[in-house]
Amino acid sequence: MRVRSRAVVAAGVVVAVLAVAGIWLVVRQVGQQLRLPLASRTCTVQADGEVRLDADQMANAATIAAIGIQRQMPERAVVVALATAYQESGLRNLSGGDRDSVGLFQQRPSQGWGTEEQIRDTRYATKRFYAALKRVRGWEKMRVTEAAQKVQRSAYPEAYQKWADESQVLTRALLGDATGAVACTVGSTPVMRGEAAAAALARGLRLDWGLPETPPAADPTGLAVPADDQRSGWRYAHWLVSHASDHGVKRVRFGSLEWTARGGTWSRAADTPAATGQVLAEVFADS
Repeated sequence: MRVRSRAVVAAGVVVAVLAVAGIWLVVRQVGQQLRLPLASRTCTVQADGEVRLDADQMANAATIAAIGIQRQMPERAVVVALATAYQESGLRNLSGGDRDSVGLFQQRPSQGWGTEEQIRDTRYATKRFYAALKRVRGWEKMRVTEAAQKVQRSAYPEAYQKWADESQVLTRALLGDATGAVACTVGSTPVMRGEAAAAALARGLRLDWGLPETPPAADPTGLAVPADDQRSGWRYAHWLVSHASDHGVKRVRFGSLEWTARGGTWSRAADTPAATGQVLAEVFADS
């Protein structure tokens, strides 16, 4: 009886271990898709497909796309970068991960990506990813997951491919290939207000897009971003909406369309069109 009991206990332990391992593998393979309840996804992106994200994810995606353009990377590189960040962190700037991995791309200080503080800087981490991708010979002709794997060297090399479609939708919108494609719902209590919000917004545009410093606006709650053409205008407009939650953006206007924090969607403006060649933004005034 004792031998049989021990055998039963041992078998139970093995089953439990296998079950835990199986659950871990499923979560790893599914990736960050399980991280967010649908109710928290406050941004909708529509560009030959639909993607829904929360405010943090949207802001990070916009920064990844902008820095890709600043570094003169092709559209395909932005798709690869977004798919990688989707899989590695769920488009979140994580404080930890597997072993010493941190940040959007789960880069490791021990593997030479930089210090933990540097990697937690979303712009630094994104630039390092693009620099590494650029060194991969022939990455432009690879599948998304193959190009990502050459940089990340993951134990799950096929995992990035499942985010390729979502990343393509985001890339089209954030690179200005779609009109009024990024719409976010912002709460009634902004994180920032007034001149501080406008200054932070201008600084973010300079750092993400490499834009020159703009002169102070007559209205301290306003910001005007020069746009050479429709595509660049929608790049900046979508970036501004993507960062609305963390920068207190109340309204964005480009051409005859405007987005408002109250409505959360793009619609035709009631008054005259905005000045040609400018994207206008307004932040919440000091209360």
